Amino acid sequence: MTQARTSRKEELVECKKAVADHLKKTHCMPIMIRLAWHDSGTYDKNVKDWPKCGGATGSIRFYPEIEHAANAGLTAALELLKKIAEDHEHVSYADLFQLASGTAVEVAGGPKIPLRFGRKDADGPESVVPEGNLPAGAGPYPLGATEAGKHLRDVFYRMGFGDKEIVALSGAHTLGRAKPSRSGFGKEQTKYTKDGPGTPGGSSWTPEWLKFDNSYFKEVQSQDDPDLLVLETDHVLYKDQGFRPFAEKYAKDEKLFFDDYVEAHLKLSELGVQWETDPFTLD
Repeated sequence: MTQARTSRKEELVECKKAVADHLKKTHCMPIMIRLAWHDSGTYDKNVKDWPKCGGATGSIRFYPEIEHAANAGLTAALELLKKIAEDHEHVSYADLFQLASGTAVEVAGGPKIPLRFGRKDADGPESVVPEGNLPAGAGPYPLGATEAGKHLRDVFYRMGFGDKEIVALSGAHTLGRAKPSRSGFGKEQTKYTKDGPGTPGGSSWTPEWLKFDNSYFKEVQSQDDPDLLVLETDHVLYKDQGFRPFAEKYAKDEKLFFDDYVEAHLKLSELGVQWETDPFTLD
């Protein structure tokens, strides 16, 4: 995955179907979301030069960015998309990663996200941003933060998000697992992950870790199941006075969570984007 490409709508429509079919077969929705997030989440609103500002540019496909510590395991996501990328040469990598993420949310039972396409690809390793822009699950935190709330705000305020958006985006942890071999967090396996699907093992935030719903907020609030993962950056959503009102609302109201999540996901998917063409949707 190297040469920059330009997207065509008709090929993106075909690509989305191929991605959806692949997700249903492989159950790889969580890692597709993580890939796109980690491509976007490098964005720094204070840097004006593109693509050095980071964001949804497709630069995560290059070394050394894919080897950054926060991206451990994401080479597997690139490998999962390799054949689809080869079959759809008129889809930019930046668009492909965001398409896979939005489709993953939808396939997992979450809301449909009306993504826009036409992103310009970063075209080489010189586009890679310095390591350290992505959020950590626990301390020690970069940039001198001594607690989780300060760290989350350091990272997400730099991207241009507020407290509501931080909490809404955190809700995507309703999907997926953490594995000690990748992140250093979680258990080798739990009653929820010992049989897969996919490669067994790790710790999930929710019992049904391939279903996109609001159960993350319920489980983090109750913290009554030792087989579920709660990181410092999860617990702080109820500890911090700025975050707690949103977490409590999302635990009670799934529709509200979905509505706010769609808005935040869309914003995340367009951070740092330069449009190769006029942006377009697939509908």
